[in-house]
Amino acid sequence: MKTIASKDNPTIRRCLALHSKKYRDRYGEFLVEGTKLVEEALHLKRVRRLLVREDRAQAFAGRLADTIVMPAKLFEKIADTETAQGVAAIVAKGDGPLMPQDQESCLLVLDRLQDPGNIGTIIRTAEAAGYGGVVAIKGTADVYAPKVVRAAAGAILRIPVLYVEDEEEAAQYLAAMGKTIVCTALDAEAAFYEVDLHRGIALVIGNEGHGVSKKMQALSDKRIMIPMQGETESLNAAVAAGILMYQKVIG
Repeated sequence: MKTIASKDNPTIRRCLALHSKKYRDRYGEFLVEGTKLVEEALHLKRVRRLLVREDRAQAFAGRLADTIVMPAKLFEKIADTETAQGVAAIVAKGDGPLMPQDQESCLLVLDRLQDPGNIGTIIRTAEAAGYGGVVAIKGTADVYAPKVVRAAAGAILRIPVLYVEDEEEAAQYLAAMGKTIVCTALDAEAAFYEVDLHRGIALVIGNEGHGVSKKMQALSDKRIMIPMQGETESLNAAVAAGILMYQKVIG
């Protein structure tokens, strides 16, 4: 373990930089906070540097050679949460090509979603529903932002994420993977329960305000809707995604 006490230490500067997407992309790293997330990252051997508050040093002694111990005031500078648990880690991102998929596996596509809570919840649900990976179209908020990481509750460490430039690249990639692209659309003629969502699909979830883009709709193989009663015009993106993804489980 190495102890530091200066806010100008390079490790502190690196942690502060990782609060910005620009530097998360540049370094291929992101921060996780809290005992549970750090333990998960350690288990998966994704931790590049362990960051421990002085009062938690003994609990994490010997866990990683590259461990930095710091006083509480310094730890508060790098923490993104109001009630920090005293342990954080610099973790390697998991971006890159998705693992080869069998024909029956399903993928999730995020079409320019913006709300961190929604994105994290959707990724967490995707893992729970047995989806094999996430394709994020450029314009989707960073899946490694602190609020997304917390909402995903560890799923971001386990489910692979691939960023693509636009709808065409997404469609080409999914076609090469042998997936049937299914998107949501308010004017779709088929209800979700009338379409096979159990295997071999890429499910597109659209932007909270505008839904799936017209271009992505045109590139999709099937368009579906979730029937609604009363005066409700739309569902929260995470709720809609959960309903649709769990058709795989109950099917």
